[in-house]
Amino acid sequence: MEKRRCPDVPEPGGCFRTQSEGMGEMNRKYQIDTEENRAFLQERADELLRFGHKFPSPQGSSWYLGDDGTPWKDRNRETWITCRMAHVYSIGCLLGHEGSEELVDAALKGLNGELKDVENGGWYPGRTPEGDILPDKQCYAHAFVILAATSAMLAKRPGAEELLAEALELYDKRFWNEEEGLSCDTWNTAFTVLDDYRGVNANMHTVEAFLAVADATGREEYRVRAGRIVDHVIAWAKDNEWRIPEHFTKDWQPDLEKNKEKPDDPFKPYGATPGHGIEWARLITHWALSTYGKNTEKAQPYVEAAEKLFNRAIADAWNVDGAPGIVYTTDWSGKPCVHDRMHWTLAEAINTSAVLYRVTGKQQYADNYAEFMQYLDETVLDHVNGSWFHQLDQNNQLLGTVWPGKSDIYHALQSMLIPYRRVDTSIACAVKETAGHAC
Repeated sequence: MEKRRCPDVPEPGGCFRTQSEGMGEMNRKYQIDTEENRAFLQERADELLRFGHKFPSPQGSSWYLGDDGTPWKDRNRETWITCRMAHVYSIGCLLGHEGSEELVDAALKGLNGELKDVENGGWYPGRTPEGDILPDKQCYAHAFVILAATSAMLAKRPGAEELLAEALELYDKRFWNEEEGLSCDTWNTAFTVLDDYRGVNANMHTVEAFLAVADATGREEYRVRAGRIVDHVIAWAKDNEWRIPEHFTKDWQPDLEKNKEKPDDPFKPYGATPGHGIEWARLITHWALSTYGKNTEKAQPYVEAAEKLFNRAIADAWNVDGAPGIVYTTDWSGKPCVHDRMHWTLAEAINTSAVLYRVTGKQQYADNYAEFMQYLDETVLDHVNGSWFHQLDQNNQLLGTVWPGKSDIYHALQSMLIPYRRVDTSIACAVKETAGHAC
């Protein structure tokens, strides 16, 4: 399948547009395509990269970072966090952030060392503070291994290419189901028992990882796979008023009552997760444009689906309970269930509003972006300790019931980069191209 790309610079009628007039008195640093906004994002990205420097443990796996970036060594050292830090500091290498190379290499040490299961293959979910192995094998974590290895390869870090090959081989063998066009979720540690649960979250990050692989290596079969997942998700959302079912049985039947008794679960919450609807909208747009380019007849239905997902999520979740912010979850009628504001939902809202503005030229998305920027600056940025507050309550007061501290900088950093990078290319590849190097 031929891959066509949007131009690197704005072009009339193209897929990268600049902002039109109409933001009124909104502070210019919140408005897309102003020099003030570019500077604001650049400053925040630099701060985030400085904030995360203390993540590596002596074995390489990532400490969970506390409020001021100091490691919380009494928490598990998890594979998905280690991968995220390898990914963001690979981007740091491409941005020229000092010290990034050593930080990526430390994370790769963890992925090739204490986090790897040399007996059964794959990667453990993590290690306890005492060094014990966390059980099971998670699709979610393995998707992030692929992403980390891909980004590290783009940053030319030693061993990254070999890690990527190993991660893809393992993933293809254990998680990808070619017949279904979807990935399973969780095995036991020895890869002998497959859990009946199927989930969209792991498949979402699989799409992210597969698109990164296709962009970085030219292996288009992974873009095709991402598209198969995308088609499933769009169909499920369309049948559910554009609220994506998150949890499924082993036969991929929606389990809409899953975790109703535990609605704020960090990975499997009850109901619809508006932040995921927003994130899917961006990934769907990326897939469509990277697959079809300016062939609007083929790409347009996907862009329209992305708009419906984004607009449904914003209508359900943004500023709906008396205070700014995006609620964590809603029921299937769109009524908020968990009112907490998670930082990653705002990050994805920034990303997707910018991307949809680039693609459609619609002023509403530029307006959304400016509102999200203002909320970030006034409420979610920690101007004292750095990074973003990871969880706020309904009144935007700091809360730590689900995400205490500041575990990593992945979502936040990406949202400071994506708005000014190509909309049809994975972020590490897009950053590399911006720096003047072919991906």
